[in-house]
Amino acid sequence: MQEVKRAVLLLSGGLDSTTLLAHAVNEGFDVHAMTFRYGQRHAIEIDAARRVAAAYGVRDHVVVDIDLRTFGGSALTSDIDVPKDRDMCALGDAGIPITYVPARNTIFLSFALAWAEVLEARDIFIGVNALDYSGYPDCRPEYIAAYERMANLATRGGVDGTNPIRIRTPLLALTKAEIIRLGANLGVDYSMTQSCYDPDASGAACGRCDACQLRLRGFAEAGSRDTAKYL
Repeated sequence: MQEVKRAVLLLSGGLDSTTLLAHAVNEGFDVHAMTFRYGQRHAIEIDAARRVAAAYGVRDHVVVDIDLRTFGGSALTSDIDVPKDRDMCALGDAGIPITYVPARNTIFLSFALAWAEVLEARDIFIGVNALDYSGYPDCRPEYIAAYERMANLATRGGVDGTNPIRIRTPLLALTKAEIIRLGANLGVDYSMTQSCYDPDASGAACGRCDACQLRLRGFAEAGSRDTAKYL
């Protein structure tokens, strides 16, 4: 009998994590998806995550409640305006943007690690990207490698060697256009995804924040059209 390949996958409902889910399913993983309601101003992405999880028939989909508004420090978790119309060519030179949520990926991965340990899953998928991104420090390969080392020092299966943890980042070195092409090859319906940092109440994307601009540029470079709803 073939061994079941269990995996925990962080699913935001955005373009990257949806492509990631399609890839993991295509690779034969039995996916347990985890989404966070963390006080983000764009909490409508949780509805997108539910749509995506249902479309791919994941084994489990949990929505975890934590409140990062307690600390603030980000335009996504406090009353700070989301930057609009920034020069995409200068993103890498502009420093860490105000949309960075302090320690967010570390917090998310810690929850995923706990669930993976319970499930005896060896693989944790996260859709970080080190090329077309806004300059977040927790999207870099050095961070992922360090977290994986820590995970195997901190868990029973990592210490005794029975269930070593692997942090899977298949999108890490891809451009946004390459991610979109990968998703297209896997049949991803991007109309059900949500990437915008500041959508309206109906879920329509603003088209002007960093996330929207990176997404739209990716579709243009991929030679395709974004079917998501915009203002």
